[in-house]
Amino acid sequence: QVQLVESGGGLVQAGGSLRLSCAASGRTFSNYAMGWFRQAPGKEREFVAAVTWSGVSPYYADSVKGRFTISRDNAKNTVYLQMNSLKAEDTAVYYCAAQRLKTRANYVVVEQYDYWGQGTQVTVSS
Repeated sequence: QVQLVESGGGLVQAGGSLRLSCAASGRTFSNYAMGWFRQAPGKEREFVAAVTWSGVSPYYADSVKGRFTISRDNAKNTVYLQMNSLKAEDTAVYYCAAQRLKTRANYVVVEQYDYWGQGTQVTVSS
């Protein structure tokens, strides 16, 4: 079992920045790929970014590429999402998720993740 707790959400003006953190506990953190998803009211949960256990070659949704950066610190059991140049359309609840190492990993699909945090609200005012 892996427990995930997100923090760092809040209200920010368009063009501003926020840094989300996700602290993991339980099983060995480095055995999991980590992802960030978001869900806006009335919409499905969507992929934002993911990083493999090594932190190499992160993956991003086109909508956030060049603005968001995902990183992880395996020594601290924490994954981060640095969000810059925020837009009103980035407003959503942001979720951290963990995916066990798999032969055929798919980092963009919600159902491929095994554990989820409770979410943190990010609101961008225009």
